[in-house]
Order: sequence, then C-alpha cells, then structure tokens
Amino acid sequence: MTLDDLRVFVAVCRAGSLSAVARELSCTQSAVSQHVKRLEKEVGIGLLERHARGVVPTPAGRILRAAAADGLGSLDHALRRLGDLARGESGSVRVTTGATSVRHFMAAAIVEFRRTHPQVSLEFQTVSSSRSCFEALAAHDLDLAWITMGAPERGIELRPVVELPWVLAVRDDDDLAASSLAGPENLRASAQLILPPEHSTSRAHLDDSFAGLGLANGPASGTGIADWDTAVHLAALGLGHAVVPDLPGLRRPGGDPPAGLTLLPLPCLPPLQVGWAVRRWSALSPLARAFADTVNHSCPGRRATES
Repeated sequence: MTLDDLRVFVAVCRAGSLSAVARELSCTQSAVSQHVKRLEKEVGIGLLERHARGVVPTPAGRILRAAAADGLGSLDHALRRLGDLARGESGSVRVTTGATSVRHFMAAAIVEFRRTHPQVSLEFQTVSSSRSCFEALAAHDLDLAWITMGAPERGIELRPVVELPWVLAVRDDDDLAASSLAGPENLRASAQLILPPEHSTSRAHLDDSFAGLGLANGPASGTGIADWDTAVHLAALGLGHAVVPDLPGLRRPGGDPPAGLTLLPLPCLPPLQVGWAVRRWSALSPLARAFADTVNHSCPGRRATES
C-alpha cells in the first residue's frame, strides 16, 4: 500500500469512474485499476463495485475512503507547510538571549525580517547569562542563542558576529570626565566599579584582562549588575564607574553618550565578542538561518572573526 494507491483510490471514489481518473492523471485505465487491485489484495476484501455507469465503494471501501481522505488531507496540509518552511515563507524562529540584546543588537533586524517574512513567528526567551543560553539550547526546541563569546561548549557551535570595545561610563561631573580615555590606573584607583556578576562570561573576560594588566585580584567592585543598561543607569545615578561594552544603541543619535554621562574608551581591554550559538549550523532551518543573516548584516559594530 502506497500513498499513490490511496490517492488514486480516493480519486476513483470521488469521480465514480476509473476512466475519468485515468484522464485526470494522464495514464491508462489499467494503471488506475492496478492501484485499486493492490489495495484490495493487501486488505483482503473488495473495495469497489462495478456498475454500468461506473464504480461505487463497497462498505469496506467507504471505510477506507473516509480514513484515507482524512489522512491524505492532513498529510497534504503538512507537506504544504513543509514546503513553506523549505522556502522560508512561514513557520517560527525561536531565539534565546539576554535581557537587553534584542534592543541593542536586533531591533533593526527584527523590523526587516518581519517585512520580508510576514508569516513567520519570532519567539524570544530571555535568560540572564550565556550559560543559561547554552542550557536553553540543550533543553528546549530553540533555534538560536545570542551570547557573549567564551569557552566553547561541547555540542554547541559558536559564530562570533561583532567585537565591542570597552568604555568606562562616568558622570559628567566626575573628575575623570575631562579625560580622553581611561587606563589601568583609573581602574585601579576607582573605589566603586560597576562590573558584570561573577561567574558570567563577560566577567571572566574582564578578569582575564585585569590579570594581564597586573591587577591580579581585579579592581574593587562596589556594585554588580545583571545587564548593561542597568550598569549605565547606576553610573548615571552616581553609584560608581561602569565598565561596559560600547553597545549599539548605547549612544544617542550622532554618537553622543547617554545624557549626563561621559564614555571613556578603555583601549587597555581587549574587545568583547558577541554572536550566535547553535546546536548545529547545518541543521538550522532556512528561516532561522535567514534571521541570523539579517541580524549579522544589520548589526552595527566591528565585524568579528571566527577563532
């Protein structure tokens, strides 16, 4: 029993004629009859009754026709949906990322992707760390994770997209605000640094950089934060100096820093890489790949190179 056998049988029941179906399929009446005979041999009972004006299904034929018609309808619908997915016309893309990543890295891409893929559902799952992104990829039916690049995880493929230089966010009325940049001595002297939480990927990146600058134990951290926007806000409130990446969207139009703040470059710190993590790039759906490419092309910042 094949799908073609069932399709032909349902068509014969609908048309009430072997010859009409043969004309519809551009084949011989004998070929149509062979499909029906193959089904009858497999189920062990007659499925059609021949009459002068054509054929009608037997009681057994009516049972098979009803089941086959329902099943083929669902299958045809599924095949159409699969075709849409293969062509990138409908479906969903599921992304996991940190709280502020959508605003800083994906806003323009989401608008563009929605314009070019109006039937596609975009779903975002917010997590608090790259580690949580890896766990979400492993545990859920998610396509992509936008993360801070760190040590490779087993079973996860990484694709860096952009590199972000570090800046020190200080209030305009701070003594440092008159400087053109900040260096290790400023990090060492700062009594209240606002840093990412311990055990986060970005904190590990900073701690390695601090060690390379001779700040063996790292500079003093007065305040820990969970996202970069909070760090900048706390710096504006005067709670300390925030060490943050120069994020897309952090500055106002024209490149000006946020109101009330000065952003001092920290060239002593290697840039932070951010980008995609997936289980396997080769297994990504066309839609997920299209969304990742849209983000890659629209994301401002210096292009990262894969290590």
